[in-house]
Amino acid sequence: QVHLVESGGGLVQPGGSLRLSCTAPGSIFSIDTMGWYRQAPGQQRELVATITRRLSTNYAASVKGRFTISRDNAKNTVYLQMNSLKPEDTAVYYCSQGVGYYSDYNPNYWGQGTQVTVSS
Repeated sequence: QVHLVESGGGLVQPGGSLRLSCTAPGSIFSIDTMGWYRQAPGQQRELVATITRRLSTNYAASVKGRFTISRDNAKNTVYLQMNSLKPEDTAVYYCSQGVGYYSDYNPNYWGQGTQVTVSS
């Protein structure tokens, strides 16, 4: 069983910033793509961003220019920096590890999810 451990969620006002972190086992982190999904109440899970082991990044149109995905291979950690947050960004955010780039991304493992709430 592979465990991805997330942290960094919370409550933030519109226009604010948060950074999510996700740590994965070293045995999988360096060889595969990492991705962030989110799921708002009553909605389907949405792929937000991916980063390959070669640091190629892709984003959903709804977050492009506001969110930045990055990874630190030495720490087996992937980050999601979220700026200019909007109420519609409110969701549970999930870290994942899988294969593919973005449109063909197929997750194998998941984190437990971390709540992000954007509200005044």
